[in-house]
Amino acid sequence: MGRVIIIGGGAAGMMAGIAAARNGHQVQIYEKNEKLGKKLYITGKGRCNLTNACDLEDLFRSVVHNPKFLYSAFYSFSNEDVMELMEQNGCPVKTERGNRVFPVSDKASDVTGALTGCLKHLGVEIFLREEVKELGIEAGRARGVILKRNGRFVEGDAVLVATGGLSYPATGSTGDGYRFAGQAGHHIAELSPALVPFETAEPVVKELQGLSLRNIRAAIRKSGKVLYEEFGEMLFTHYGVSGPVLLSASSYVTKEIRKEPLVLSIDLKPALSAEQLDARILRDFEEVKNRQFKNALVHLLPARMVPVIVSQSGISPEKKVNEISREERHRIVSAVKDFRLTLTGLRDYKEAIITQGGVSVREVNPSTMESKLVKGLYFAGEVLDVDAVTGGYNLQIAWSTGYLAGISADCS
Repeated sequence: MGRVIIIGGGAAGMMAGIAAARNGHQVQIYEKNEKLGKKLYITGKGRCNLTNACDLEDLFRSVVHNPKFLYSAFYSFSNEDVMELMEQNGCPVKTERGNRVFPVSDKASDVTGALTGCLKHLGVEIFLREEVKELGIEAGRARGVILKRNGRFVEGDAVLVATGGLSYPATGSTGDGYRFAGQAGHHIAELSPALVPFETAEPVVKELQGLSLRNIRAAIRKSGKVLYEEFGEMLFTHYGVSGPVLLSASSYVTKEIRKEPLVLSIDLKPALSAEQLDARILRDFEEVKNRQFKNALVHLLPARMVPVIVSQSGISPEKKVNEISREERHRIVSAVKDFRLTLTGLRDYKEAIITQGGVSVREVNPSTMESKLVKGLYFAGEVLDVDAVTGGYNLQIAWSTGYLAGISADCS
């Protein structure tokens, strides 16, 4: 039995604390916020999408960077293990569309409450409003931490860094873990906001602000090459586009969008081929053949989308439907099936769900989460160079890596 010091009381840190305490260690968690799991309170719009109930193969497929590194972590503590732990600690869960898992109560506070209760039951010491200044490393081994408030050295047999990334800095994610890793000699893979909305060049998005579209297909291209393509939901904002399908897209195109603007093509009717859509438009036009074009697409598209598509088609809004030619109809089809916007950049860390990049996984043992450079030093969660799409997958990474680091903590 030894003393395990955990820096950070978020998802990964709390799970590491539970695992290490169950393994018989004396555990101390140092959290600079006034409560544990502060970021959890805002995940899933306050409902906390705590994992995804997919099979393990889909879990790996949902990881954008370094999925193979997570093999031991996911198998050591799976999504089913997370759900079971929540249920056992008084937080029943439910599965919704897309296999997203939430607490039955729809309250993120029930997730943090369950984990905090479990930590206290296991005798884990929790120090709130206590910031760590630096690691205590001696002769190639982590020996403890130095506290910022009073400069006191706290001795430990193993130190676990679970400080999160740079996203949502108001929750305390200010990149401390990268500084600690650098102090230990680790390389930090390039950092970027991820699962974050896009900014666009076209002012038309302001007219569509707040409009949510379901069942669309979004494709992002660079010089004609498709970088990302997915079916799902999106949202227009005053500065650009957001919503699940675009948030996930951001994780795949961070490097490219830094170099140059990208093209977003939105298929508003992906269930219909161009020929089927043309036939549908013809039927709609038959019913309103004496109307003006600007009033003829109300059954096909959301009301706020109609004037935008009318404008994109290049056809006069006042033109009578029965005067529209076949060639003009094909322009309408093209505007609906290939509505284009220019993506100019990503929003910043304040709006990013996660941070892409982090401690290089080449320098961390995937079977234990221990540093290959400093004995007794472990990493877990967002501080590592692993990330996934939206849907509960990033929290699963935090739970799994936290658990594996906690049970692996070597205090010998």
